[in-house]
Amino acid sequence: MPRSVPPPAWVITRRRAIGDRIRAARQRADLTQEQVALRVPMDRATYNRIEQGHSAALVDSLILIAEAIGVPLSDLVREERPPLPREAQGPPSDPPGP
Repeated sequence: MPRSVPPPAWVITRRRAIGDRIRAARQRADLTQEQVALRVPMDRATYNRIEQGHSAALVDSLILIAEAIGVPLSDLVREERPPLPREAQGPPSDPPGP
């Protein structure tokens, strides 16, 4: 089912960061987008949308992409980020009682 509400900007930013790591890993492996897409298998346009951060990839697709490039999945999804924005943290929790 399509998403009726677009994801918050911070989600899109993190999706693009994953795409940047995929691209960097692919280039280090000296592979083209077409070569990776054929190994996954998926069409090159879909792979390109994932790499550009324009499309949200399923975990299964990320696993297949990591395998096709020859890197651990963790290399593609690791995070080096500041704390989440306030709206993404959820409601504050009550301090523990005595």
